[in-house]
Amino acid sequence: MKKIKIKIRWPNNNETYASEGDDWFSTAKKAGLEIPSGCLTGSCGACEIDVNGETIRACINDIKSKNKSILSVSLTTDPFWEN
Repeated sequence: MKKIKIKIRWPNNNETYASEGDDWFSTAKKAGLEIPSGCLTGSCGACEIDVNGETIRACINDIKSKNKSILSVSLTTDPFWEN
C-alpha cells in the first residue's frame, strides 16, 4: 500500500512533505526547525506543537492527517523553557 504524502506548512514558512506515521522531530529538522524536547515520554509538555489548531505532544504522536489536507504547524512557546 502506497503511503500518502501530507503537505506540512511550518512557522518558518517552509513547506515539506511527510508520510503518515513519520516522526515530528526528524520532519521538523528537514524543514530547518527544532522542536524543543524534555522528557520524551509525553509528561513534561516541552514538545507541544499546534497542528491545525490542535495541540499535540510531538514525542508521543506521529504525523497523521484526518482529511489529507495541509497541516499547518506552530510551535508552542513557554517562557519557562526560554533561555
